[in-house]
Amino acid sequence: MKLATLKDGSRDGQLLVVSRDLSHACIATSIAPTLQRVLDDWEFLSPQLADVYESLNGSLSSGHTLHEAFAFDPAQCMAPLPRAFQWADGSAYVNHVELVRKARNAAMPESFWHEPLVYQGGSDDFLGPTDDALFASEQWGIDFEAELAVITDDVPFGATAEQSAEHIRLITLVNDWSLRNLIPEELAKGFGFFQSKPASSFSPVAVTPDELAESWKEGKVHLPLSVTWNGKQVGNAQAGVDMIFNFPQLIAHIVKTRRARAGSIVGSGTVSNKTANTDPSIGYSCIAEIRAIEAIASGKPHTEFMKFGDTIKIEMFDHKQRSIFGAIEQKVVQLK
Repeated sequence: MKLATLKDGSRDGQLLVVSRDLSHACIATSIAPTLQRVLDDWEFLSPQLADVYESLNGSLSSGHTLHEAFAFDPAQCMAPLPRAFQWADGSAYVNHVELVRKARNAAMPESFWHEPLVYQGGSDDFLGPTDDALFASEQWGIDFEAELAVITDDVPFGATAEQSAEHIRLITLVNDWSLRNLIPEELAKGFGFFQSKPASSFSPVAVTPDELAESWKEGKVHLPLSVTWNGKQVGNAQAGVDMIFNFPQLIAHIVKTRRARAGSIVGSGTVSNKTANTDPSIGYSCIAEIRAIEAIASGKPHTEFMKFGDTIKIEMFDHKQRSIFGAIEQKVVQLK
């Protein structure tokens, strides 16, 4: 099942059921007004949405599109959850952490390979898939970060990784924007990210794990994540490779001392493969990584961060080259 949120002028938008091929959608507010409402009562409401989903796909296959269906336009979408009760972003691809820390001459504790690293970001305001990314200054070091995330229902306090896996309801793509030049001074204060982590962006649709079929296993998505910067593909890292902590492990980490409520979003961190350090075809999912590789090789990075007018596209395709989540396609724009 694929779900989205239609812009309607409100903060939370209207719930949509989207066809498997992302061509059509139906407004589903007769079942639930918003995606958050569905997550609050998943067992009762999701089967009703699944019926609509099957009817929509079946009608398209037969050539008799449901009369209530209309052409799906990602530009009319908000983030699947325009605001959430929790946004906890992990750093499951430890290779990314190691490279970025090397770039700022920070040592990486050995524990990072054995215990998940998670920060709690702002969840009150997410960007839609085609919304402009507004920043006041290029000097902040504007960087994209291509990730995956899962959305949960209620996860109990102390749930194990195995138990946490049962609470993953949806999967989506994320552009977790970072302001690299603000990070070192902010982290030096010892109180974590804040100004250096602006509003994250999400793909047009969130999908149930079964939509990924055999590509969803071991709590990971085993597909490449395509990243295109200013029209040039710069990343194609395998999301199922070098993910040291899977999604159930990340969720278990965040519920060690408290429960997670329905609508919690848990990010993977920047998708990163070790072999990208030597294999250019894999590329990178953020600029910071290529700058780190350049610095290691020549002592100095030469790739610049994003400029006003730059574009970024993040998308994932199945084995038949069909888009799964739709694309995050954004332009970096100066705040007036």
